[in-house]
Amino acid sequence: MLRPFLIAGLSGLVMSLSATTSFAADVTLKLHQMLPPQATIPAKVLQPWADKIKADSNGRIEVELYPAMQLGGKPADLVDQVKDGVVDLTWTLFGYTPGRFPKSEAFELPFMVTTAEATSLAFQDYYEKHLKDELTDYHVLAVHTHGPGLIHTIASKPVAKLEDMQGLKLRGTSKVINQMLEAMGASAIGMPVTAVPESLSKSVIDGSVVPWEVTPAIKIAELAPNHTAFSGSTGLYTGTFFFAMNKDSYDAMPDDLKKVIDDNSGKELARLFGQAMDAGDIRGKEIADTAGNTTITLDEAETARWKAAGEAVTKAWIAEMDGKGLDGTTLYNDALAMIEANAK
Repeated sequence: MLRPFLIAGLSGLVMSLSATTSFAADVTLKLHQMLPPQATIPAKVLQPWADKIKADSNGRIEVELYPAMQLGGKPADLVDQVKDGVVDLTWTLFGYTPGRFPKSEAFELPFMVTTAEATSLAFQDYYEKHLKDELTDYHVLAVHTHGPGLIHTIASKPVAKLEDMQGLKLRGTSKVINQMLEAMGASAIGMPVTAVPESLSKSVIDGSVVPWEVTPAIKIAELAPNHTAFSGSTGLYTGTFFFAMNKDSYDAMPDDLKKVIDDNSGKELARLFGQAMDAGDIRGKEIADTAGNTTITLDEAETARWKAAGEAVTKAWIAEMDGKGLDGTTLYNDALAMIEANAK
C-alpha cells in the first residue's frame, strides 16, 4: 500500500530537485556598495538593474546585492575590492580615493552641475573621451553625478552669506570639494557620507555638503536643519560616481551573457542614475520642508560672491592638471561644453 505513495513522493522530490537545478544561475555576481538598501541609488537603480540583468539573461546571471559594506572594509576600499576581484561589481565615488582619478575631478569643480540627469549624461560623454585611460583596471558600466550639492548645518549655525562659512567644520566629499570649502572660509573635514550622522551628533562637524537626495538616509533633516542653496542654473558642486565590474569576471562570461551586461550599460544607464538622483532630490527637500527646516536660497548677488571665491579652486586645478601633463584647460572646457550640450 505504501509503495506507490513512496514512489510518487520520490518522483516528486526528483522533479523538484531537477527544477531547482534547471533554474540555477550560470553566473553569480556580488555587488558591494556603501549605502543602506533603502537609499536612492540602491533602491531605485542597483536593485532594478540586478532584476533586469536576471530577466534579460533568463535567470542565467544572478546579482547578489551587499549594501552598507556588508562584505567588509571601508568605502574607500571599494575601488580595490572590485579591481582585485574580491567582489564582482561596485558602485562608489571617485572622490573616496583622492588623486587616483585626477581627470574625473573636472566635474567636481565649483558651480558646474545643472541637474543630475543632464550632468550624468555629460559625465558619461566625458568618460568616453577622457577617462578610459584612468579606468583600464575596470570594466566600467556607467559613470554619473548627483544633483546640485547644498550646505547643511546645525541649528545654531545657519549659512546666509559667505562670511558665515568662517571657521565652520564642514564634511566634504573629495579633495577638490574640500579645497572649495577651504577657499570659502570653512574648515573642511573629509569623511565618507556614512560617517556624517555620528559626526554631527557628536559635534565633530558643524555640517556637511550633500545633495538633497541622500539627506533622508543620513538623517540630515533631523541633525542639520539649516540648508543653504544657490541662485542660478548651476549648483555649488557635485560628486562623481562610477559603477564598475571586475574585468576578469566580465571576461569569463560567454559572449551572450556579456551582451546582457553591455545592453544594460552606457549612457542610458547613466541617465537612469541621474533621473533617480533628481527624483531623490525632490523627496529629500520635501522631507526637510515637512520637518519645518529652514532653507536659505542665496540671491544672485550673494551667489556671485561664492562663484568668485570658487574661481581660485578652478584655476588651481587647471594648473595642477597642466603640471601632470594633462592639459587642464581642455579638460575643464570639455566638461563645461558637455554639460551645456546635455542640458539642452
